[in-house]
Amino acid sequence: MLLSMNPLLLVIVSIVVLALGYLLYGRWLARRWGIDPSREAPSLEREDGIEYAPAPPYVVFNHQFSSIASAGAVSGPIQAAIFGWLPVVLWVLIGGIFIGAAQDFGSLFVSLRNKGRMLVVTVQENIDDMTKRLYCVFAFVVLVLVIAAFSSIVAATFQVLPTQSEALNHANAQVALISALFVVAAIVWGVATRGRNIPTAASVCIAIVVVVVIVVAGMLVPDVLRFDGATWMLAIGVYILLAAIAPVWILLQPRDYLSGFLLFGMIGLALVGIIGSGIAGTVGQLDIPLFSGFVATSDAFDARTGQILLDSAGQTTPNSVAQGGFLFPALFVTITCGAVSGFHSLVSSGTTSKQLESESYALPVGFGGMLLVCLVSIVALCAVGFAWDAYAAGEYSSPAQVFADGISSMLALVPGLQGTKDVAYSLLALCVSVLCLTTLDTATRLARYAFQELWVPAGMTISELTGFRKVLANKFVATAVAVVLGLLLGMTGYAAVWPLFGAANLLLAALALLAISAWLGNAGKSYSMLRLPRAITLIIAICSLLLTIFQKVVGLMLGNGDIIVNVVQLVVALALLVVGIIVAAKGRKVVLTNPADVPQDAL
Repeated sequence: MLLSMNPLLLVIVSIVVLALGYLLYGRWLARRWGIDPSREAPSLEREDGIEYAPAPPYVVFNHQFSSIASAGAVSGPIQAAIFGWLPVVLWVLIGGIFIGAAQDFGSLFVSLRNKGRMLVVTVQENIDDMTKRLYCVFAFVVLVLVIAAFSSIVAATFQVLPTQSEALNHANAQVALISALFVVAAIVWGVATRGRNIPTAASVCIAIVVVVVIVVAGMLVPDVLRFDGATWMLAIGVYILLAAIAPVWILLQPRDYLSGFLLFGMIGLALVGIIGSGIAGTVGQLDIPLFSGFVATSDAFDARTGQILLDSAGQTTPNSVAQGGFLFPALFVTITCGAVSGFHSLVSSGTTSKQLESESYALPVGFGGMLLVCLVSIVALCAVGFAWDAYAAGEYSSPAQVFADGISSMLALVPGLQGTKDVAYSLLALCVSVLCLTTLDTATRLARYAFQELWVPAGMTISELTGFRKVLANKFVATAVAVVLGLLLGMTGYAAVWPLFGAANLLLAALALLAISAWLGNAGKSYSMLRLPRAITLIIAICSLLLTIFQKVVGLMLGNGDIIVNVVQLVVALALLVVGIIVAAKGRKVVLTNPADVPQDAL
């Protein structure tokens, strides 16, 4: 029994641990770094109604959570569950509290103290200009990869094809319509609420009603958006292009605000299924192993006997939703967004800091937002546990299917909810697609910021640029470059480099922690608590890249696999490794010149 997973107990313990992490460690960081509610926030100081737009804390929280609770928070734990539930839980909870949440909060805090500018500007001012440029390139490449992958995923979720079953085409068209209605509702909401002081309770109630109406209407209205994948890719490209240059109050803020309630509904449904079935006794211990070993297979196997499954030709059957390999570093780079993600630092310092009305909200938005993402990852792990036999046998084609099927099946075992499985499955699948789309428009805006900053020398602003720098830093040009590159990569083969995203994302987190440390040191504040997180993320990322380089070199020497794919992954891995080492080495020199601990009265 001790080796089996009890979902009810796991969720309760996780909620308690995450709550203690917020109350003890989060608040300690806020005191240590000196959060000052009396300071004027950049959103108020630099308000322009375009990039800087102050919003109530619950609106900004929904933006932060909707943007960082990407599909990776669901898919990562599901893919890594092949190693057993204990390693996943430990990394999500420990890594999420002491590294992920600290990074998100630190990035937001530093940006608030730096006029709401991205962390790349902090690098320029606290390390040097060349390091900033490398950081910009690195961040831009990661963001373009996100645009490519998520555009492709969303297009595949929306597409209607003759080769697909009518049931799948109908479901895809429904999701597409609901997503389109969310965009329309967001624009209407932004225009209608602009400049109006709506009470919090009224705003929340109205938003929930709007979300329910959108979902119900999307399910009842006949299929009207029936297009193929290529058409959807172009439509998505136009949408994110406009979303990235539009004032934040007209689309980004209201869309993420409304989407947040849909995601809260997803979490609520999952918790009702897990807790309700546990209390009723219809679901007890699940068969997912505590720990399956330091090396896990990505081949399908019989969960009862452990035997590898073979097809009619005697070949092994791949499990497309399990990420096998060595526990270290595979588990850590696979989970990434559910525990530690460098992408989150870009969201915190790129968009969230420009909307927060006061530093006092930085802790619940930055630190608390990440802890809620950790809870989503724990819920995703529970879904795997319920669907373990089918998961192990490779019967699912995507992590989203595992999540929706596992939770909806558990929900149907709650007394009084026996007939809800199909509806719950559709709603949960819709929520996962919304995670992708909300992350997409935020990532595009951030890619625009990173590309613009690449052309700004030290001591200058974008408005002071001339010549080719002024052209390339133009927001329309920068956005177009990001969107075009993202769509081209999405339509021609992002899958060749996507396996490196986890390592790149962790390396970006290590560099973010380094930038935060450099700023804290130069500001006379303590950053000793970030030493171990910096080292851990950097070591995992570098080891993952080195392992990839070794595997690709061996593959090329032996002629294994696709030669072009191996060469592309080898070149990208080498480039990431070199850039990461250079930036880390330069930043480390700055960090070492400043004391890690300062007297409390100096804060």
